[in-house]
Amino acid sequence: MKNPVFTGAGVAIITPMYEDGSINFDELGRIVEDQIARGTDAIVICGTTGECSTMTDEEQLAAIKYTVDLVNHRVPVIAGAGSNDTDHGCALAAKSAACGADALLLVTPYYNKTSQAGLVAHFTAMAEAGGIPVILYNVPSRTGLNIAPETARELSKHPLINGIKEASGNIGQVAKIAALCGDELNIYSGNDDQVVPLLSLGGKGVISVVSNVKPELVHNCCKAWFDGDTAKARELQLEMLPLCDALFCEVNPIPVKYAMNVLGWEAGECRLPLVEPGDAHKEQIEQALQAAGLIKE
Repeated sequence: MKNPVFTGAGVAIITPMYEDGSINFDELGRIVEDQIARGTDAIVICGTTGECSTMTDEEQLAAIKYTVDLVNHRVPVIAGAGSNDTDHGCALAAKSAACGADALLLVTPYYNKTSQAGLVAHFTAMAEAGGIPVILYNVPSRTGLNIAPETARELSKHPLINGIKEASGNIGQVAKIAALCGDELNIYSGNDDQVVPLLSLGGKGVISVVSNVKPELVHNCCKAWFDGDTAKARELQLEMLPLCDALFCEVNPIPVKYAMNVLGWEAGECRLPLVEPGDAHKEQIEQALQAAGLIKE
């Protein structure tokens, strides 16, 4: 049995930026402190939501080190360190581990993709290079590549491969992963609108975008489930849906960064090729924030 890196709601945190596009570390620190104060169970830095795909390695490692040092073991810090180039991924994994991260989040290789056997070789090499627990990240809508349940089972045999962030949206696939892997692979929802369904299959939590704007809601949803109050968990999951719809009305992290700016954070703009949301989507985001009680009249 592998103990989960965390249970509950881990925030896939944004990376705030100045007007010139450089990382605003002061604001990142303020956001991290606010997240911890409001119940977030883990910080996931430099994931998709953190715009790691447009960061240099130096920027990515600086953001990871800054976050690790600031958090100082209060909650786990999980570092995005994936790549579609295994050698590059191994180097990032080793350097992220050296920054003090508690675990690594490793996405499937994108664009060049690979076979299922290639996935086993790719993730095994990066896990061993990092030497710390690994959460696999399955998001076929972005990468064009799916981790098959049988491949997840094979990977779960590795002592360092601890979990999987499942963002396929396929509940049947998640059920098969749970059946095949049991306690050898901790499952986290990669979709905010499917937290409770995945918890019902034995999941350990969620890596959440919604947590950026309302961490207590996502934390409490998970806590209610683990406390045995399934009705409350279901109620909070349904309460989350308008925020889920709004924060995914355009490709992540466009909407959530706009939302954080609306809420008074100095999130800045996304780096190109991502641009700010259209006017109709801005209105949808603002209405969802208001309905969630986050914008005061």
